[in-house]
Amino acid sequence: MSVNENKDQFRPEDHENDHFLLTTVVGSYPKPKWLNRAKELYQDPDHGFDEDDYQEAKDDAARLITNEHERAGLDAVVDGEMRRNEMVEFFAHRIEGYEFNGPVKVWGHNYFDKPSVVSEVEYTDSWLVDEYEFTAEATDRPVKVPITGPYTLANWSFNEAYEDDDELTLALADLVNEEIEKLVDAGARYIQIDEPALATTPDDHAIVGEALEQIVADIPEEVRIGLHVCYGDYSRIYPEILEFPVDEFDLELANGDYDQLDVFKDPEFTADLALGVTDVHVAEVESVEQIEENIKKGLEVVPPEQLVVSPDCGVKLLPREVAYGKMANMVEAARNVEAELDEGTIDIERDTAAPADD
Repeated sequence: MSVNENKDQFRPEDHENDHFLLTTVVGSYPKPKWLNRAKELYQDPDHGFDEDDYQEAKDDAARLITNEHERAGLDAVVDGEMRRNEMVEFFAHRIEGYEFNGPVKVWGHNYFDKPSVVSEVEYTDSWLVDEYEFTAEATDRPVKVPITGPYTLANWSFNEAYEDDDELTLALADLVNEEIEKLVDAGARYIQIDEPALATTPDDHAIVGEALEQIVADIPEEVRIGLHVCYGDYSRIYPEILEFPVDEFDLELANGDYDQLDVFKDPEFTADLALGVTDVHVAEVESVEQIEENIKKGLEVVPPEQLVVSPDCGVKLLPREVAYGKMANMVEAARNVEAELDEGTIDIERDTAAPADD
């Protein structure tokens, strides 16, 4: 299956434009305030709010946010990660071999319980299949499944069991592969591997590429594999990432006002580009017109058939009404750009590498 066919499987049957820019989100979304209150009640034994009550609250939140993504018009939806607390901590709690050390400040007032790997990591029960099946039942739209990648799971933990982080990364890659196989068996066709640590450290693209080879081993071609990378120096990883066995690279660029866009113009970007077109660090909703201009930045790098539209990163730290507004405006902007492409009124020159001399 070609890359274009891999994307077109998510095209809605009633899509009105000839061109199709797949719209989606990276993953996280603001939790309803009542869900945070439900967690507090569940953690306080004096209130009698038991595990079944808390599970019902998480189910309701997952349905609500999935529906919110539908109302915004997204082509591929996520449940907003309503059942997850933090991208490393959530998975570490489900992997044999991890222990926890207490809260560590990440930024601002945000903390996560940084784990240690104290023994050989092992896969026991599925991490995300129940979450995926619930979301797929709650919507008629394609569901994307974000999963934290092995490099970030290793890099953002204390390694007390393996010779080095490379060895730990490859051990975790086997576990991620096992989970993705279970997700595929459950019906998932769009998997996003989150590796925010990748562009923040130099010269580690080789081990990430090796880990990805393990992760996608025996995964069917019709399963779309994306890699999300954010907040780093992309010149450290490009063009090497073009060798990675993934269909789509999801990149944060709006926050930096596209000052790293030129990195991806030479050599030619051969995969699909999931371009961040809304800034998740700004608690204001960009206008449809501004997002249209941002989308057109992506057309400087890839042709329309290789372009996917998403926010820079997860939007969980934004006010919920702002997060929704960004998604809705993003979808409207994508549909407008599609219509302009159909009409032939967009004239964007792409820089392509000159052919090498014989």
